[in-house]
Amino acid sequence: MVNADFDAYRLSEEHEALRDAVRALAEKEIAPHAAEVDEQARFPHEAKDALVKAGFQAVHIPEEYGGQGADELAACIVIEEVARVCASSSLIPAVNGLGSVPILLSASEDLKKQVLPSIASGEAMISYALSEREAGSDAASMRTRARRDGDDWVLNGTKCWITNAGESTWYTVMAVTDPEKKANGISAFVVHKDDPGFEVGPKERKLGIAGSPTREIYFTDCRIPGDRIIGAEGTGFKTALATLDHTRPTIGAQAVGIAQGALDQAIAYIKERKQFGKAIADFQGIQFMVADMAMKVEAARQLVYVATSRAERGEKNLGFISSAAKCLASDTAMQVTVDAVQLLGGAGFTKDFPVERMMRDAKITQIYEGTNQVQRMVMARSLLR
Repeated sequence: MVNADFDAYRLSEEHEALRDAVRALAEKEIAPHAAEVDEQARFPHEAKDALVKAGFQAVHIPEEYGGQGADELAACIVIEEVARVCASSSLIPAVNGLGSVPILLSASEDLKKQVLPSIASGEAMISYALSEREAGSDAASMRTRARRDGDDWVLNGTKCWITNAGESTWYTVMAVTDPEKKANGISAFVVHKDDPGFEVGPKERKLGIAGSPTREIYFTDCRIPGDRIIGAEGTGFKTALATLDHTRPTIGAQAVGIAQGALDQAIAYIKERKQFGKAIADFQGIQFMVADMAMKVEAARQLVYVATSRAERGEKNLGFISSAAKCLASDTAMQVTVDAVQLLGGAGFTKDFPVERMMRDAKITQIYEGTNQVQRMVMARSLLR
């Protein structure tokens, strides 16, 4: 039996329409600047302006805070389609998600109203500050401190690897409020770039995603109002982990987008490139390569969509599926971009074609929001529980 109305496992018309709209915008407004953004290691202002104008910079923010109230799958589709042409630009919607999810999950209503509308309107961006130089995969060993002083909180310490630092207005920051309690003594806060004692460091010089600034941020007796704590004192680390269950699939989506972009470039090239009197796409060895690339990209995409749909439904025990989606997609992006460079041969090794940039950009997806070694630990723990 064939049933055309059977829609239990397909994207809605709204999701497909969103993909078409974001792809059209990305091709027209973002792709033309991608090479220059990478070459000059500058922030992609054209992409930000285009995303904000179209309302794609933070589609996940609920309507009551001025947002579009889109689901997490829609947010992933936006990131994927932007990453297909420019990974640096895809970090605008991706990190707006990462920085705001802790607020959506755990903050008071007043704090939500204070922060989220400016992100929904595109007037502000938000970054996420968990890592430190000595507290990467072992995030619970962080040293940044927050202490009460009257009605305020005072922060001291340094956070590193902060994506879009210097461009963002808001920062979601994890800090230790009770060192005796270890992970249960960590709290989450929202810091504004104009808060006294807050400072942004110089840009890191990176292999890829050069258009998205990565910096340290410094807190020197940084004073913030008491109502800018996210949730109860001591719940920050739990919030951080819950956030990653929702946001790891978005990194998977970014990786899928990078891989799809590289695959598209490779297919276009092998159809045009002639050797031995015919297009190299006619050679079976080449055909097998693109078939494997496309198969892996599609498998990764489906896993990302399943993971993000389960997160949207608020299912428990998201650890395995979220880590699996991020891990498979980022490993796939690395393999596929390397193969795309190979298929373009000498041309792939030059900056005249975007695949070398995509290969460099893909690498970070195996590292940030938890290295793929950590993802495998998370998956194993979930399986062996």
